Amino acid sequence: MSQSTPSRPRRLVTALAFASIAAVALAGCSSAGATGGGGSGDDLDAALEKGGELTYWTWTPSGEEQAAAFMKEYPNVEVTVVNAGTATDEYTKLQNAISAGSGAPDVAQVEYYAMQQFALSDSLLDLTPYGFGDLEVDYTASTWGAVNLNGGIYGLPQDSGPMILMYNQTVFDEFGLEVPTTWDEYIAAAQKLHAADPTKYITNDNGDPGYAQPLIWQAGGRPFETDGTNVTINLEDEGTKLWADTWNQLLEPELLAPIGTWTDDWWKGLGNGSIATLVTGAWMPGILEGSVPEGAGQWRVAPLPSYDGSAVTAENGGSAQSVIKQTKNPALAAAFLKWLNNSDTSIDVFLGEGGFPSTTAQLNDEEFLNATPEYFGGQEINKVLLDASENVAEGWQYLPFQVYANSVFADTVGQSYVSKSDIIPGLDAWQQNLVEYGNSQGFTVNK
Repeated sequence: MSQSTPSRPRRLVTALAFASIAAVALAGCSSAGATGGGGSGDDLDAALEKGGELTYWTWTPSGEEQAAAFMKEYPNVEVTVVNAGTATDEYTKLQNAISAGSGAPDVAQVEYYAMQQFALSDSLLDLTPYGFGDLEVDYTASTWGAVNLNGGIYGLPQDSGPMILMYNQTVFDEFGLEVPTTWDEYIAAAQKLHAADPTKYITNDNGDPGYAQPLIWQAGGRPFETDGTNVTINLEDEGTKLWADTWNQLLEPELLAPIGTWTDDWWKGLGNGSIATLVTGAWMPGILEGSVPEGAGQWRVAPLPSYDGSAVTAENGGSAQSVIKQTKNPALAAAFLKWLNNSDTSIDVFLGEGGFPSTTAQLNDEEFLNATPEYFGGQEINKVLLDASENVAEGWQYLPFQVYANSVFADTVGQSYVSKSDIIPGLDAWQQNLVEYGNSQGFTVNK
């Protein structure tokens, strides 16, 4: 999930039904009106002075306000903001426009997990010639790694989602629960809570790939490796099995609320205390505060439980913005993108809408760190979130057909959730499906 989930009750769901991008990854899309080419920082300044028109696709709640602030600063540029839908909806429209050779925006929001697919298909502009490589120091390592692909810079990070634990202090006090620091403690808390009140659950999960994969990441699993069109898939590695064996202890005894994230029942559960914790990304506190007013004063933020009590975590969601290679004005689009995700003015607007930044300057700002929101009982939650951002495990890779992979999670691993049975066979089915699909699209898939 990403912070870009604007309104209750309809939120972005990461179980995606979209499979067309991987096929074009092999053919390339540079012929579809791509402009590419070189540039420099001077070109960006000149482009802003000359001006022109840009189209920006985003579902970020702050998008319109950011564009307005940009146009106030650069009146020669007109930016049209279009909400083309969240995630799958936008990606489908974007891929159709890329394939058609016209109709794509100049700049688009792309989640980190989908970045590899669009970059590999030569649909995104490499921003290295414009000096974007020099901006690495401004971002957290994990988010920069998500846009630094195949020797190029294919976007600038917008937000980040280091995983954290959010818990209902009122429920924990009522049932005598301690904040867990390990997954064993978390499972014990789940057992104690549900035994005391069968209407209450430690958390919910009905089988979401955007939820499972970061937990595999934290457990040390590295099931996907990509080198161009060479792909290795190993959903039997030690870390993946560790996560599955752990999660089975919640799934099989039916200790997980069997409701989907972002549904009406989920929001109700967060408000009435029947869901006691959220294993989620650092973008969630702002969403919770804005969407569950009845939870005010009850919720707190803690580090994600780990297997040994260490601070290691993973990324859950997050997005970047990229220049689409089809743009007719790459320098101007790059200049807008740089301002959008690298200027204090724009990032302040983003933070004002509850966003969690990927930029180290904002993450370390004293005012940001010392904030004590009443919703969270006056806790300095941003210090917890910052610690999480500094403890994201390295080495995770997504597939070059990750959108497709997520779309078939429900048909494979998801069946284990339906039957409340061992996750391992579901992972085996997922792997078989992905290997067959990858090979059918022309990738060389090893396992």
